[in-house]
Amino acid sequence: MQNMPAADFYGHKISRLILGGNPFSGNSHISRSMDEEMEDYYTAENIKKAVVRALECGINTIQVRADRHMMRLLRELRNEGHMPMWVAQTAPELLSFEGNIRQLMAYDPVGIYHHGSVTDSLFKEGRYDVIRSRLDVLRKTGKPVGLGTHMPQVIVHAEERNWDVDFYMACVYNLSAADRVSSAVTGIANAGEPFFESDIPIMYETVRSVSKPCLVFKILGATRRCASYESVRSAFAEAFANIKPGDAAVVGMFQRDGDQIKMNADIVREVAR
Repeated sequence: MQNMPAADFYGHKISRLILGGNPFSGNSHISRSMDEEMEDYYTAENIKKAVVRALECGINTIQVRADRHMMRLLRELRNEGHMPMWVAQTAPELLSFEGNIRQLMAYDPVGIYHHGSVTDSLFKEGRYDVIRSRLDVLRKTGKPVGLGTHMPQVIVHAEERNWDVDFYMACVYNLSAADRVSSAVTGIANAGEPFFESDIPIMYETVRSVSKPCLVFKILGATRRCASYESVRSAFAEAFANIKPGDAAVVGMFQRDGDQIKMNADIVREVAR
C-alpha cells in the first residue's frame, strides 16, 4: 500500500482521498445512458477490483450506500481479506430507517451519515424534528454521526442550533437549489441538475467555518471539471487549499475510462497539505 495523506477521524486514520460509491450504484448525475454504462461496467467483480486498487494506491476508506447490494459486496470484500474502512450513507429507498441502520452495523462503518438529498428536502420543508430524530437513531449506534447536505445553510443551521452531529458530508455544488429526489429512490436519472461554479467557494467557506470534520464531494462536478488532466488536478488543488487538515475529499472514479484511482491518488499526494 502506498502512503497517502491521512486525517484522524474519531480514532481512525482515514485517507484524505476517499473512494466514492456513486459510480458503483450507477448514479452519474449526468444522464440515464451514463447511469447504465456505470451499471454495466461495475459488476460485483469490477467493484471489488476497484476497492482493491484503491487500497493498493493508499486509499484506505470508501463511501458507499448502505443498500443490500453494497452490503453484500462489503461482506465479500471482508471475506476475501480486502475490507477497507467505510463511511455509510443511509439508503432512503428502504422502508425502515431504523432497520437500515441495524443492517449496516454488521459491517462496522467508521461513521454513518444521513442521506444528503433527504436532509435537504426535509430542511426545505421545515421538518427539522424529523432530521434530528434520525440523528438520534444514528447516535445510539455509538458511531460518529454525520449529516449529508448540498446546502451550506443546512450546516450553518445545524451549528447554530447545536445539532448532535460529529461530521458533515458536504457537496460543493448546491444541487438542492432546485427540488430533487435521489435517483436511487425514483429510478430516474438525476439529469439537468444545477451545477453552478459560483456555489463552490460558498461551501468551502462554510466547511472552513466549522471545527468538525467535513467530507467534501462533487469536487470534480461529476465529470464537469474533467476536460483534461490539468483541470482535474486544478480541482483537487482547489479543494485541498480550501478544506481543513482534518477534512477529506470523496470522489467517485470510473475505472472503465482509465486508472482514475491511481491518477487521483497521485494528485492528492502532490497537492494535499
